[in-house]
Amino acid sequence: MNNASAQMPSTPALAPHDLQAAAKTLIARTAQVVLGKEQVIRQALCCVLAGGHLLLEDLPGLGKTTLAHALARGLGLRFRRLQFTADMLPADILGVSIFEPQSREFRFQPGPIFTEILLADEINRAPPKVQSALLEAMEERQVTIEGKRYPLPEAFFVIATQNPLHQQGTYPLPESQLDRFALILGMGYPAPEVERAMLKGQGGRTHINDIEPVLDARGLAQMRQAVRNIHVADPVIDYVQKLLQTSREMPEFSMGLSPRAGLMLLNLARAWAFIDQRDHVLPDDIQAVFAGLVTHRLPTSGARQLQSSAERLLAAVKVDNGPSASPSN
Repeated sequence: MNNASAQMPSTPALAPHDLQAAAKTLIARTAQVVLGKEQVIRQALCCVLAGGHLLLEDLPGLGKTTLAHALARGLGLRFRRLQFTADMLPADILGVSIFEPQSREFRFQPGPIFTEILLADEINRAPPKVQSALLEAMEERQVTIEGKRYPLPEAFFVIATQNPLHQQGTYPLPESQLDRFALILGMGYPAPEVERAMLKGQGGRTHINDIEPVLDARGLAQMRQAVRNIHVADPVIDYVQKLLQTSREMPEFSMGLSPRAGLMLLNLARAWAFIDQRDHVLPDDIQAVFAGLVTHRLPTSGARQLQSSAERLLAAVKVDNGPSASPSN
């Protein structure tokens, strides 16, 4: 568990430009551990700032767990890693009630979900009943056990990893749980020059434990509030609404994007604009986060086809070159 948040002094109130500078610093520090993946790191941070959850899908050994751990260190949040296996039970995640003979009462023993960042490693190796144990926590930031509700920390955030479904011992995530993930991202193989530098020990890679926290839970709350204050003009909302409507009309999709997907798309775009140190959203921000949001929400087969479907959907909806999207308009 990462105890950085307990060791750091509480973050004072920061101005928006200071918060934006902190986001840039966080990306840079994480990139010293996860080499050559600045865009993936930035999208992952957008997910955190938008209040969503993140699913990393790729082959083993490409840095999914490392990214989650490094991001937690940089955010200064409490971190727990939970390895999902085929023999897990929901109580292994949520916790159990233990009978104490002396008091003759049951005492609740919290499970690993009671943290600020939970890494659900290889989530699709656990049976569906265990996967479903996360649903309430991801949606409502609370869990209900034996009729009693237990709130989770305000900064609670899930980073899950899964291996490709063609590998042995994997279970597909149900659609209801997939929809709780704001983005699905793939790490991909490193660029040849980055991989060669790593192999020669010349990549200048920082150890995870050497990452200095940039924020704490209070600082993250300030940053999320600043993201919510990013302005979205009517032309940008029109653009998002056209994307949603077009996804429902294209015959290649059995179902279109939901209103919840549209709301999350705007939140992610606000976060992208915030990191770019702007106070308003542009259509470019929508496009920058669109593929990761669409991947698991438009049912087709194959990751490559999903990516091209997102591109075709963006190509089908033209950006309105009318009034500016800045706050002054």
